[in-house]
Amino acid sequence: MLKNLPLKIILKLTEIFNNFLKFRLFPNCWQTGRVLPVLKPGKDPTHPVSYRPISLLPTLSKIGEKLILNRYLTHATKLRLPMPQQFGFTPQLPTTHQFLRVVEHINEGKNSNLATAAIFLYTAKDFYKVWIEGLSHKLIAYKFPQHIVEIIQS
Repeated sequence: MLKNLPLKIILKLTEIFNNFLKFRLFPNCWQTGRVLPVLKPGKDPTHPVSYRPISLLPTLSKIGEKLILNRYLTHATKLRLPMPQQFGFTPQLPTTHQFLRVVEHINEGKNSNLATAAIFLYTAKDFYKVWIEGLSHKLIAYKFPQHIVEIIQS
């Protein structure tokens, strides 16, 4: 839809994005999502735990996040971050690739008649909240540009 807007509107939106980057402030109205309950397959609809929340964010918010992510990744790549073992939230490295690595490691051990042990830790709701102060501290420690730190803090 946004791609089909008149040029005049696209230029205004570009100005808005440039300003939020310039002033290092992510608009509050873009930070508010609409949470909708989605029934889990095969679950009883009369129980609240049978639903998982899905948050719908404004379209412009998603574009803004992409702009910030591109700036973050540009700097992170120079620092060789994230580490090579990091999968997920990394371009061209979805979490399914990590599963394939584990399966390959198990098969290599099996083919070499070696014992392979694994410990898997699952923690629910890990990504619902971000400790902004801790994240900011890490970004500063890795010498990320101040404008990236400030816009993420906002």
